[in-house]
Amino acid sequence: MRFFGQMLTRREGHRLEAWLNEVRGSGLRALRVFTEGLIRGQDAVRAGLSLPWSSGPVEGNVNRIKMLKRQMYGRAGFVLLRKRVLLA
Repeated sequence: MRFFGQMLTRREGHRLEAWLNEVRGSGLRALRVFTEGLIRGQDAVRAGLSLPWSSGPVEGNVNRIKMLKRQMYGRAGFVLLRKRVLLA
């Protein structure tokens, strides 16, 4: 099952269908359940495995803003929260 890890690191999205077929034939129920979710968004999964672009920086910024919002919950209004987000 290292095949999936190799697809991730080498950006080999074209091999996704072969891996899905291999998992369907295996006796690993948990892995088959995982692949059912992948099949629903197969085009997006293949693009994620193939393309060099990442939403990592955006997700990191969203995570930072959510952390600041949790820290300030119940302590301040929108004006102070906005200043903290812009200055942090």
